[in-house]
Amino acid sequence: MTKDFLCLSDWSLDDLEAIFDLTRELKLKQKEGTPHQLLAGQTLGMLFEKSSTRTRVSFEVGMFQLGGHALFLHSGNTQMGRGEPIKDTARVMARYCDGIMIRTYSQDAIEEFAENCYVPVINGLTDLYHPCQLMADLFTVSEHKEDYKNLKYCWVGDGNNMANSWINAAAIFGFELRVATPKGYEPDAGVIARAKEAGAKLLLSNDPKVAAAGADVLNTDVWASMGQEEEQAEREKAFKGFQINAGLVKLANPDCVVMHCLPAHRDEEITDEVIEGPHSIIFDEAENRLHVQKAIMATLMAR
Repeated sequence: MTKDFLCLSDWSLDDLEAIFDLTRELKLKQKEGTPHQLLAGQTLGMLFEKSSTRTRVSFEVGMFQLGGHALFLHSGNTQMGRGEPIKDTARVMARYCDGIMIRTYSQDAIEEFAENCYVPVINGLTDLYHPCQLMADLFTVSEHKEDYKNLKYCWVGDGNNMANSWINAAAIFGFELRVATPKGYEPDAGVIARAKEAGAKLLLSNDPKVAAAGADVLNTDVWASMGQEEEQAEREKAFKGFQINAGLVKLANPDCVVMHCLPAHRDEEITDEVIEGPHSIIFDEAENRLHVQKAIMATLMAR
């Protein structure tokens, strides 16, 4: 087990499954109203460079339920926004806080922060990876599908941080993953190469129908992520046909589940009909951000 939670591939299968076991335990306690203050008296510093709904609320509520305190900081309102070196901010925050969660653009920046910070650092999102969301997604599948590691997973849309994280997960958990993106929007080449070297069962395609055929899990995300708003019109043209809709769902297994990490642009990358339909587990997925992240924080920070 590593000190930080920056990328799934830093962790072993056994350690990630242990986080799932703890997630189930903490979720049950929360539903029963049983106190589980594993982080009593501790503080999580939350440093945001990108805006957020689910990440902020789930980490803040999670720390409260674990008996600790979460401190929200927007980078623009800190000295980092005025040019303070990352390593200086990291070394100071480590002396105030028991753990740090960062939601930012650069994976290099969060890794530099972690290198200079002696308390655990959690990746709340970068442009390269979104490991907390992936863990929530996979945990949600495990709640709906007993043998979640022997399913066919399908990703349709942008080769973004979520696609990269699914590729990392395929290498660790051993499931089959099919990724369909438009040409020029493929996932990170380095992530793909490392996953293949680790034995990942990957099918990379430019045809969403090929990826969705016989799939047990269909997953997507917005076509233009934060920081790509100026590309919206261009991406709408490139991603035409890369929509999870009733037709694509029919190509998958009859008992397939559909996920989206939210926020969704309804009737763009996924139809309103599918979001509200019987295959959707999207809001279970959103809820599980809270439970999985509590388990991650407790794993890293509990004394």
